[in-house]
Amino acid sequence: MPEGPEIRREADRIGEVLVGRRLVEVGFGLPRLRRYASVLTGCVVDAVDCRGKALLTRFDNGLTLYSHNQLYGRWYVRARDDLPRTNRSLRVALHTDTHSALLYSASDIEVLDDAGLAAHPFLARLGPDLLTDGLTGREIADRLRAPAFRRRTVQALYLDQGFVAGVGNYLRSEILFHARIAPDARPADLDAGAIGRLGRSTVVIGERAYRTAGLTNPPSRVAALKRRGLRRADFRFAVFAREGRPCYRCGTRIRRITAASRRLYYCPACQRS
Repeated sequence: MPEGPEIRREADRIGEVLVGRRLVEVGFGLPRLRRYASVLTGCVVDAVDCRGKALLTRFDNGLTLYSHNQLYGRWYVRARDDLPRTNRSLRVALHTDTHSALLYSASDIEVLDDAGLAAHPFLARLGPDLLTDGLTGREIADRLRAPAFRRRTVQALYLDQGFVAGVGNYLRSEILFHARIAPDARPADLDAGAIGRLGRSTVVIGERAYRTAGLTNPPSRVAALKRRGLRRADFRFAVFAREGRPCYRCGTRIRRITAASRRLYYCPACQRS
């Protein structure tokens, strides 16, 4: 399932064709939402944001389209009326005079006002978004020290969307490796330097994955691995999905464990804190 960087890029892609533009036609495939088609037709799209794995398309009449792709939903951005060839069910169609943003297969879709957004059960339990809210390393370090989070292991904490929204499984492994933090460490047991390092690494890896469409290795390493003829799957990550392969830092074999019911990869030599 896509993580925060992929959702942020999707929001940007949709926003490129919708933000600042008037909707000349709106359609909904779900019967419970069809009454909103006439309400939203003629509106200008103010923004396309994301919170965790949810997209929020905001209109100038104060309403917001909430959508969560879950496992099967997919957005298409096309020239106006150039519908994709797909067997998926069309759920949302937002048309400007030149482009269409089309959501297929998703079912977790709502049209909400500000009060509805504030009360939404998924959104209400989210922490600040890693990319949309412009978090700094210091702010993340402060959250790591907070009573609600400081006594939990980082391997569990970094899958809790109430801690930081948008961090998923591959980012968890990559952030902890970059910060040289052991998966079973607790913020309460880390010194100030390690806490600061973990906060900074969270931002660095999240923003790097956003800029590069999912690459978490540093650019210099990616370039060197490309020169060796490696494929994207081989140079994308530092540790994730690299069980048994040598660590890029020290040569120790990468290990895989199950943590919070999800696979996690780490270097036992580099990540001792």
